[in-house]
Amino acid sequence: MIGITGATGQLGSRIVARLTGVPLRLIVRDPARAPVLPDVSVAQAAYGEHAALLSALDGVDVLMLLSATESADRVELHKATVDAAVAAGVRRIVYTSFAGAAPGATFTFARDHWHTEQHIRASGVDFTFLRDNLYLDFVPGFVGADGVIRGPAGDGRTAAVTRDDVAAVAAAVLRTAGASPAPDRYSGATYDLTGPAAFTLAEAAALLSDAWGRTIRYEPETLDEAYRSRESYGAPAWEVAGWVTSYAAIASGELGHVSTAVRDITGVEPTSLEQYVRAQ
Repeated sequence: MIGITGATGQLGSRIVARLTGVPLRLIVRDPARAPVLPDVSVAQAAYGEHAALLSALDGVDVLMLLSATESADRVELHKATVDAAVAAGVRRIVYTSFAGAAPGATFTFARDHWHTEQHIRASGVDFTFLRDNLYLDFVPGFVGADGVIRGPAGDGRTAAVTRDDVAAVAAAVLRTAGASPAPDRYSGATYDLTGPAAFTLAEAAALLSDAWGRTIRYEPETLDEAYRSRESYGAPAWEVAGWVTSYAAIASGELGHVSTAVRDITGVEPTSLEQYVRAQ
């Protein structure tokens, strides 16, 4: 039995769609949103709800732990969910982490992922970490209403990856992990999931200009400019820091590494920015 948290979200629903014929337990906050499918059961539980998670995870062998929505207490919610999974007898956790996860990562949310990874390791449960780069799906959304991409990314590069490619990798790992209780080639492994190439935001702007038939340009910001512009939205400080440092992580080079993991695991080349944009 494979359990999937966040199963009705953008990534979770893509993973579910790729696991037809596999016994699944969808762990969701709102069961009314869950699909009705053969071999699929639904359990109601939110991240960090120990008693509800114990019930939801009863009989689950492998847990696909999709990271919770960003929040000030996300690490604590992740830790509590991991603890419930271990207590329920889950033998493997497949976790969606982030590229460059480290205690001193430039991108503040990548630090959250590192702390979660460390807690999973310390729990003694078998694991697979899927460290996603930025989602390629988000890149067109970087463009403002005035046709400008603004951010403190400098001339750094990101090897952004589509959610579809991440879902394909996750499904392949889950199918293998769910097939046998024995360790497999994904046991204890960490994979960087990237697109086929790394690009600057100026290169992304040029590609979008060509695809959309209008001028899109990239305008670099300083960190101070980025914080000031985003603070006007009235979001909490931790969220503003996450927005700004996602660009700063591009500038630092932490997101420029290109991996072959998507192709190695799925047998298919990952989608490029050009392919993604022209398919929209």
